[in-house]
Amino acid sequence: MANIGATEWIIIVVIALIIFGPAKLPQLGRAVGETLREFKNSTKGIMEDAKEDGKTGKEK
Repeated sequence: MANIGATEWIIIVVIALIIFGPAKLPQLGRAVGETLREFKNSTKGIMEDAKEDGKTGKEK
């Protein structure tokens, strides 16, 4: 994944402001944050299940 510098972040934020407007940005940020949190929790659960299966010798 490419490194994104400060200039690129500013351009992305300006484009988002133009497209969605300042009223929608907090809602979009919240939705993205919740989505990433759910993804992180689900992958963490999958990894824990895989570790448990590896310790007990179970195969699915």
